[in-house]
Amino acid sequence: MPDLGPGAARAAGAVSDRDSRAAEATSRVRWALLWGAGTVGNVPAPPAGAAPEPPLPPPARPRAPGSDTEGMKLSRPVSWFLLVFGVWSWIIWVTFVKNLVADSSGLAFDDGHPTAYFWVHLALAVVSFLWGTAIGVLGLRGLRALRRTS
Repeated sequence: MPDLGPGAARAAGAVSDRDSRAAEATSRVRWALLWGAGTVGNVPAPPAGAAPEPPLPPPARPRAPGSDTEGMKLSRPVSWFLLVFGVWSWIIWVTFVKNLVADSSGLAFDDGHPTAYFWVHLALAVVSFLWGTAIGVLGLRGLRALRRTS
């Protein structure tokens, strides 16, 4: 593998000796900063008697009415659909888990021990239940927001 460091450019005649020395010094400083960073002892102390600078506030972002930076608003039918989907999800997936635990066909349990079928379907039910809950919460929040604005 050819040398790709600062010495390679000097050997090729692409830079002067002064530029090459500066590049090598910069490279050494980078490594020193990289390997010496992460400790409080490496942070320089402020000059004696100097007041600490307060942090800058985040820049203000003016929002024009009707711009695409306003909060999203759900319509009433969409909010109701999301809420009903969340409730439906609770009913369906809770029932599914009850039936999975009460399974007597031998798919979910083998001599009283859960099988891979059980664990896969339980994971499916839990993830679907959580997603349904999140979707239902979005619908509820949409309906509450519509009630405040009307």
